[in-house]
Amino acid sequence: MDANFYNLNIERAVLSSILYDPVIFDDIASSMGEDDFYHPFHKAVFTTMEHLSASTLPIEEEFIRQKYKGGEFDSDSYFEVLSTTPLPNVKPYMEELRELSLKRKLFSYSNEIKAECMEQKSPYEVIDSAETKLFKIATASDSKDFRDSVEIAKSTLDYIKDMKQRGDNLLVGLDTGFYELNKKTAGFGKGDLIIIAARPAMGKTAFALNLASKTLSDGLGVAVFSLEMPAEQLMLRMLAAKTSIPLQDLRVGNLNDEQWSRTSDAMQYFSDSKLFVDDEGGLTMSVLRSKLRKLKAKHKDLGLCIIDYLQIMSSSGNKDRHLEVSDMSRGLKLLARELEMPIIALSQLNRGLEARADKRPMLSDLRESGSIEQDADQILFVYRDDVYRAREEKEKEMKAKAEGKEYKSNFEEKPEEAAEVIIGKNRNGPTGIVSLVFHKRFTRFENADTGFSERVFIDTKPPMENIEFAHIKL
Repeated sequence: MDANFYNLNIERAVLSSILYDPVIFDDIASSMGEDDFYHPFHKAVFTTMEHLSASTLPIEEEFIRQKYKGGEFDSDSYFEVLSTTPLPNVKPYMEELRELSLKRKLFSYSNEIKAECMEQKSPYEVIDSAETKLFKIATASDSKDFRDSVEIAKSTLDYIKDMKQRGDNLLVGLDTGFYELNKKTAGFGKGDLIIIAARPAMGKTAFALNLASKTLSDGLGVAVFSLEMPAEQLMLRMLAAKTSIPLQDLRVGNLNDEQWSRTSDAMQYFSDSKLFVDDEGGLTMSVLRSKLRKLKAKHKDLGLCIIDYLQIMSSSGNKDRHLEVSDMSRGLKLLARELEMPIIALSQLNRGLEARADKRPMLSDLRESGSIEQDADQILFVYRDDVYRAREEKEKEMKAKAEGKEYKSNFEEKPEEAAEVIIGKNRNGPTGIVSLVFHKRFTRFENADTGFSERVFIDTKPPMENIEFAHIKL
């Protein structure tokens, strides 16, 4: 390879600096890896240093020599090059090695992209492949071949220590805001794919937005891909849930001075939050991947992604729809792991469940399921029995009118309805049913045993004509 892609003298100097002062290894290892070295011997030495550090053994030349005794690098000529004078400040040289490493990767990837262009692949597949490679370079997340048992044991022990320091015996992932749901799921973990499924009008979008609001209140960012409704409608729902002002009143602007004041404060709250909404139609998996990667790279504290909803997404291929949805669910799972954040995808259910006496959803009711059940870490069904009861009463009333009869219903619609979140799959915990309360006017789900969990917490402000709304960055 051209000498412009590596510098062996700097590689030797960095390694000799570590041998001279092993204390600096942790700082160097947090920014560099073996792939940042070009020479095979230098790669091997740095890898051995990593093993020694993980095993709490001294990073000394003698230990490194033992590793290669009788092997390819068992020669004084190799180790003599490590006697280079140590560097007084190693950081600038580390940065130069990293830049040279990036150049080598870019050069290698450019050749791979050329080869893919020659294959029978669509340009969209080549673009997606190129973006994946570039994203790995940009975030320095190139995968290693294998992680050995020493590294895995150390990483697991660090995880257990971190959990103990948190002092929370309930949550290990993102707080859902619902106590009983947290107990069963332990929160949404990094890299989890969560499917929220329901029949229309059950409130799956409202439930997802409630989860989004909780994440925002914890200071994390939320990305929403809304394929069904514009960003303004989503914001109206979140405002209703936040302010306890009926959604219908917000839609028509039927607010008194005190409600305008609450709305203004809620607007400011959301304006200051890290909420990002993409409401363009025709979203494909490759476009979603590209947008979310860029957003995550720009906003490291992005903590949750919501897609509303899975079956509306389009595909760049001409596959059977079941295969397309399966590819999307698999792609979302891989993306969640890549970005180390939970992704929530909303999904529709088949009509078949409405023919059953018990209309509570099951895994087999997932529409165009394909591999959704296999890929998802958690599958949550939103169910409200009153939706079906109201529908049945309406049908009976219409039937009675058609027959010229009077019909008096005993069913009364309530502003607060019992709701259930049915955990159909939970990869790392139990399944079961979580009871909630749904406040229809405010599109808000709440814990069943506490009633209003987040009521109005907004101070009284001047009348509407004196209020300036903050610009909401969606």
